[in-house]
Amino acid sequence: MIGVQALTVRLGDFTLDNVSFTVPTGAYGVVIGPAGAGKTTLLESIAGLLPIRAGAVRLGDVDVTRVAPERRGLGLVYQHAYLFPHLTVRQNVAYGAADSALADEMTERFGLHLVGERDVRSLSGGERQLVALARALARRPDILLLDEPFAALDPRSRAAVRREVRTIYFERRCTVLHVTHDFAEAGLVGDIAILLDKGRLLQAGEPTDVFRRPATPYVASFLGAENIYLGTARPIRAITPDWSDAAEGQFAEHPLAFDTGSLTLYALGDAVPGTAHAVLRAEDVSLSLEALESSVRNQFRGHIVEIVAAGALSKVTVNVSGTPIIAAVTTRAVQELGLEPGREVVASFKATAIHIC
Repeated sequence: MIGVQALTVRLGDFTLDNVSFTVPTGAYGVVIGPAGAGKTTLLESIAGLLPIRAGAVRLGDVDVTRVAPERRGLGLVYQHAYLFPHLTVRQNVAYGAADSALADEMTERFGLHLVGERDVRSLSGGERQLVALARALARRPDILLLDEPFAALDPRSRAAVRREVRTIYFERRCTVLHVTHDFAEAGLVGDIAILLDKGRLLQAGEPTDVFRRPATPYVASFLGAENIYLGTARPIRAITPDWSDAAEGQFAEHPLAFDTGSLTLYALGDAVPGTAHAVLRAEDVSLSLEALESSVRNQFRGHIVEIVAAGALSKVTVNVSGTPIIAAVTTRAVQELGLEPGREVVASFKATAIHIC
């Protein structure tokens, strides 16, 4: 278990301010935040490398706030690796390893056996990160702290190494706290997401809950939600069957109408009547040339104003009576539907796709 309670750390003009969260024993926690959020400061504070101004750190059942770093029994992998320059790759991995067999296993699993006798100063940035990962895991730590561990790897290698780290994690069930600025990566590896910005905790919880139910519009924007609307929420009677797709007991008795601009959106939520924000992710919006014959109440006709291609997906902005609705559709669908600026389309999305905060 990694427990942080009201942690406050000051470094020059930067303050990590009153941060609290818990990563249960055997869970994989991910800290998400932009550059300068305090992510590395948080890891170094947990590792005992920085003085704590206030608060406490618990590892397992032990309060380690005043315990020396070397007695905390954890592994730490920095973004920049920090290898021993006078040792070879194999010697770096073996340094502090639980036993030689485990050092050999980690060397093999991370594909380092072919460069085992190389001087680490001759390695690429990605290779150095692999050595740092292998070295940390060869210690068989109960707690593992990872600071942007895949940042120097190319996309293909990153995916493979991420899978290997997750495989080792499932084999050992150590407790992990992994720092990243990549929201997609957080969703792929984490059991618990911890959002940090400007030294403050924004939200913590299961990744799906945090991404689908952001606590504030700022958090929604921070997590990349494309459609965020200011408006007024009001309860209404459940008069359309598309709300029946909600899980049993999950806001099923709380249908809402949300007025923004000239549009009225239909949603589910526990918001009280009054001013609020509606959050709708682009991947939950579908586009068609004609209205759908379905129970989906949120169907709006408008004109395409912009199409931005991003690999296999394209972000399509539709102007609906002065309100933009952004949809994420496959590039193939753009071609098959003949989507282009000026074309009239229908944007559709379920009530369950809207989060009111």
